[in-house]
Amino acid sequence: MLAGLFTVLAFVPWMGAMSSQFGDLPARPSDAFAVVLVLAQTLPIAVRGRRPVACLVVVGVSWALYQVLAYPPQFGTVTLYLALYTAAAHQRRFRTATVVATVTAYALFSLLVHQLGSPYGLADFLVFLVLVAQCWVIGAYVRRYREGERNRRRLAEAEAAAGERTRIARELHDVVTHHVTAMVVQADVAQLVPQREDVLRVIGDTGRRALSDLRALLEVLEEPRSVRELVEHNAQPATLTEEFDSRTLPPVLRLVVYRVVQEGLTNAAKHAAGQRTTVRIARDGDTVEVEVTNAAGTPVGGLSGGRGLAGLRDRVGALGGTVTPELLPDGGFRLCARIPA
Repeated sequence: MLAGLFTVLAFVPWMGAMSSQFGDLPARPSDAFAVVLVLAQTLPIAVRGRRPVACLVVVGVSWALYQVLAYPPQFGTVTLYLALYTAAAHQRRFRTATVVATVTAYALFSLLVHQLGSPYGLADFLVFLVLVAQCWVIGAYVRRYREGERNRRRLAEAEAAAGERTRIARELHDVVTHHVTAMVVQADVAQLVPQREDVLRVIGDTGRRALSDLRALLEVLEEPRSVRELVEHNAQPATLTEEFDSRTLPPVLRLVVYRVVQEGLTNAAKHAAGQRTTVRIARDGDTVEVEVTNAAGTPVGGLSGGRGLAGLRDRVGALGGTVTPELLPDGGFRLCARIPA
């Protein structure tokens, strides 16, 4: 379309006032060869993006011949500027060689025009050189900007991929650790009771829920089960207090609340087996509070570390919240998260 537009405008007489003229040689009337040179300056624009150097060579040679033969001014001559810009913006290899060849060709062309009787002096030749050099500089700037954007896009994609791998690893840890810990606790209980059928059935149900969660994770289904169901199917006694309907929270926030409760219950099963755990979900203004509190049990070593807690801090921190694990005076511990709603 651009090549067609330039071709049409090249044959509009009054558009010749905006042409690119050089040398001020004695004018000669148009003929058939002038039409050929006009088309050779406008039609190559159609392939300037795919063949920038070839476009510049054809347009540049045609433009030079048109000036040397002193044909009447026509608008198609301005395609020289566009061809220079395109070569600088799109050429990927041998850019320095192209610059050297272009400058050399311009010097020879200027010498030829001077020999043909042009009144132009050295200053005129230099001014025109600066003009066309600006087209190249703008094109080179655009090329560097595009390359920078591509690099930034690649880095962003790599960072997003790394973040997604971390997120999946965190999801996998949350699912596997919670359910496997529950199964270990239930298996230990089975060794202490004479009637093991009920305990084994619970272990089987826990394993099936683990498989279900893993399938959901692999299918990238981020919507978890409800917190109430998580608490009700916990491996040891737990109670839930919801001071508002957490189902009204955004999906991302619901998932984080679910993971906070899951991590708290998992730690309780590890360090205070058999002790009752309380879960409280409340809302204080624009902040959602999640607390998982366990009664006295085995002292918790490394309460501030661990992959699960570190991943939980990252997950909550991504939403601008905080996670605080703390030991209680009675020997129990509490996991508290505060998340902007």
